[in-house]
Amino acid sequence: MKAIGYTQAGPIDGNGALQMMDVAKPQVGPHDLLVAVKGISMNPVDVKLREVRPPEGPTSVLGYDAAGTVVEIGSDVTGYAVGDDVFYAGDVTRAGTNAELHAVDERIVGKKPSALDFTESAGLPLTSITAWEMLFDAFRVTEGGGAGQSLLIIGGAGGVGSMLIQLAKTLTNLTVIATASRPETQDWVRKMGADHVIDHRGDLAAQLNDLSLTPTYVAALTATDQHWSAIMNLIAPRGHIALIDDPQNINITDAKPKALTISWEFMFTRSMFNTTDIAVQRDLLNRVSDMIDAGTLQSTVTERADVLTIETLTDAHKRQESGRVIGKQVLPGLSA
Repeated sequence: MKAIGYTQAGPIDGNGALQMMDVAKPQVGPHDLLVAVKGISMNPVDVKLREVRPPEGPTSVLGYDAAGTVVEIGSDVTGYAVGDDVFYAGDVTRAGTNAELHAVDERIVGKKPSALDFTESAGLPLTSITAWEMLFDAFRVTEGGGAGQSLLIIGGAGGVGSMLIQLAKTLTNLTVIATASRPETQDWVRKMGADHVIDHRGDLAAQLNDLSLTPTYVAALTATDQHWSAIMNLIAPRGHIALIDDPQNINITDAKPKALTISWEFMFTRSMFNTTDIAVQRDLLNRVSDMIDAGTLQSTVTERADVLTIETLTDAHKRQESGRVIGKQVLPGLSA
């Protein structure tokens, strides 16, 4: 079958960065679905792995969002049948979704929203899971909870921030403050539902003081090392910080005086380690799908290619590397 992969880790314009290749049809395990991939999206993880992880077996094919149709099921599958339309974020330890066919554990797969086509649906899974796990697993906010408390989202206009704003506003009573530095990103986070918008290029603590808000929760989605001192200053005592990036120079002992809690969110943890609660990702994706169909959540897609080729996927990688993408980028799948 056809797939787009890479043969040498490195920059997007280097030799072997992305190539169309023939690969073997995936082996279908007992809990697996074999999916004809009709939509994919770009995420920062694609860029990070392409830059640093040498190809070894199936890891040469990236892609960690997909929507498509089930064409085969494993012997122990109970929740899906051939012909079902699904969406999911996959497993970073297995071959990716930039292929005609993709094998995925049914326990991390949700039903595709009927209100969206395959390409647009592919923009939702990874960011939805990440945002949901930050809000409910890391911060331990309860649905309907959070009254009188506030959540600061640093980097609110990206894919995860866009979903986190919506989930917090739809499912909790938190006051949501999002950071954005450009007029277009500020407009976007307001569209997503943020109660307040502040500029992360300015003095975060001073801007929050002007709003008379002291966040209990901080979602640090980007440049955490640059904002660390400000976070220590602005967060409430016994507050909670959750981060998804890879800061190199933070000192967690700074958090001791306020007795802060610090959590890393990595949405692939459940699939990587086959945790006992792995199926919660299926359940939350089904909730997201239902909310999209009910109109209580909106798509975060802002950039959409008409066809999946080496050229369009390369362009998507370059846009992701620019750090200026608002919301999500999506492309048709190789089985579209």
